[in-house]
Amino acid sequence: MNQKIYLSEDWLFNENFQEGMTATEYPEETLQPVRIPHTCKETPFHYFDESLYQMVSGYRRHLHIPTEWQGKRILLTFEGAGHDSTVYLNGNKVGEHHCGYTAFTVDLSAYASYGQDNVLCVRLDSREDLNVPPFGYVIDYMTYGGIYRDVYLEVKDQIALEDIFVHTLITPDEAQVTSEITFYEVAKDLNVRQYYMLKSDAVMSGVVSDVTSDNGWQFLCEQNVPTGTTAETPFRIQGTIPHPFLWDTEHPHLYLLKTQLWQGEQLLDEAEVTFGIRDAVFKKDGFYLNGKKLRIRGLNRHQSYPYVGYAMPESMQKLDADLLKKELGLNAVRTSHYPQSHYFLERCDELGLLVFTEFPGWQHIGDDTWKAQAVVNAEDMIRQYRNHPSIILWGVRINESPDDDPFYEKTNAVAHKLDPMRPTGGVRAIKKSHLLEDVYTYNDFLHDGETPGCDPKKKVTSDTDKPYLISEYNGHMYPTKAFDNEERRSEHAIRHANVLDAVAGQEDIAGSFGWCMFDYNTHKDFGSGDRICYHGVMDMFRNPKLAASVYACEQDEIPVLQITSSMDIGEHPGCNRGNLYILSNADSVRMYKNDRFIKEYRPEMSPYKHLKHGPILIDDFIGDALE
Repeated sequence: MNQKIYLSEDWLFNENFQEGMTATEYPEETLQPVRIPHTCKETPFHYFDESLYQMVSGYRRHLHIPTEWQGKRILLTFEGAGHDSTVYLNGNKVGEHHCGYTAFTVDLSAYASYGQDNVLCVRLDSREDLNVPPFGYVIDYMTYGGIYRDVYLEVKDQIALEDIFVHTLITPDEAQVTSEITFYEVAKDLNVRQYYMLKSDAVMSGVVSDVTSDNGWQFLCEQNVPTGTTAETPFRIQGTIPHPFLWDTEHPHLYLLKTQLWQGEQLLDEAEVTFGIRDAVFKKDGFYLNGKKLRIRGLNRHQSYPYVGYAMPESMQKLDADLLKKELGLNAVRTSHYPQSHYFLERCDELGLLVFTEFPGWQHIGDDTWKAQAVVNAEDMIRQYRNHPSIILWGVRINESPDDDPFYEKTNAVAHKLDPMRPTGGVRAIKKSHLLEDVYTYNDFLHDGETPGCDPKKKVTSDTDKPYLISEYNGHMYPTKAFDNEERRSEHAIRHANVLDAVAGQEDIAGSFGWCMFDYNTHKDFGSGDRICYHGVMDMFRNPKLAASVYACEQDEIPVLQITSSMDIGEHPGCNRGNLYILSNADSVRMYKNDRFIKEYRPEMSPYKHLKHGPILIDDFIGDALE
């Protein structure tokens, strides 16, 4: 049967790629041992610029290829390498890739030396003058470099499954499951059989108690592959699941689909895909999940970390999803401004965290070569991520870019062809722009502390009959450090509450994504003088700022009680503390001073009438003390 082997260990690295590194006789004394995921340059916490990681580096590894692999496909996959990759085996170029945010696969079999040691080498260009997205002008985030996601080998027979795209249609009593399957090669007398299982170990704790993951596979469907099917032509097979458990934000039920490829009585290949059964629709008046209207409440996420840039393993990718869902109480995330780790997306699937993901880019649109690569990036993103039930929207417009109808006609066409089940969106910072996507997504930075929390839909979108979603707010409007004075941290929190409440009061806005989850390093044109954008509701280490409690109050799983002041008068000019607020999801908060009861506060006392648990102004510091 086919094998999958992760290649995390035994890599060698040099910041300066040398042509001789591709040759078997290259001396390795000058190379540094590293493991994957890896950043090409560890950076300071702040006060550094992009020149540190802009380089043409080299990765090298010895690879023993046994004789029994002869005649098979030896497929090497890089999940993410920043940003322009060329792969060599024994000095022979075997493939290249021109995007730092999508995966790519090369076939080593034609260049392998069987039964002996092989030398694998990667030339990796992380310079920002590359003519590929998102480069070409200034960018408001560091782009880092290195082989920063997993690398693995797959050893397959010549006749094997290549890709399986699973989508579902819900009817009153069952779900129709359709698989579009492509093969590496097609022969006569092929038969596909599929089985399914409820993957209850991935369901949030306590949701399903009567279903276990060891209940065995259930037969779904079987079909012969028609004569004339080619490796490039999707083969469609359908089956039904009676009375399915649906995937949603509260009960994220997941299924496993096992696909087997048979030729007569011989099992040639087998693959498992995780999928969810749900109906996610954007309508004129908002977003609907399984027929129920749901207000999207999310934050934007970069994939960066202090010191190591993008190079964080599975555990940390999944932790970010946990923080968004469990600690911040959100139901959605936008992966700004590029596709992110499958580990992060898998955890979103498991937690019921909705995802708006987009292809790489930031404001700038390049030349025809650049645009062609962007279309390829859109295609790669959709093919690689379309089995994640958490993804509800494809971003196929360069973030905050001007209108370019011929370009965006192509990106929308790619999305609708490869995934007709999901709508497209395009993040823009201009009102009334050309709308080629299915959803008008707009960065609304109207609120400055005094102005309204958001614009009404009719003032922004060029087509009020299309759905409307706010993709960013706040952020650069009020950057706040975790160590800023109390007044600024309090104002930061209240501004997030102001926007959330305003959006919740507009029935025809599908929801909003705040900018952003955590602080991040940036280029000199943006952020603070220390090269950090202090736009997050958390700091770079994922420690919450006061504003994080505004979001956490909207969930009911973890009790929250924060006061926007330490009550120390020396924190404020003239010892005037100003407005102080209670941030809590409690049914009741009782306030005491020196053990004397002052006042009881309840959620309905909040002026934020559209939030379940909005900030409550503390308006009494005396109570009955004068009596």
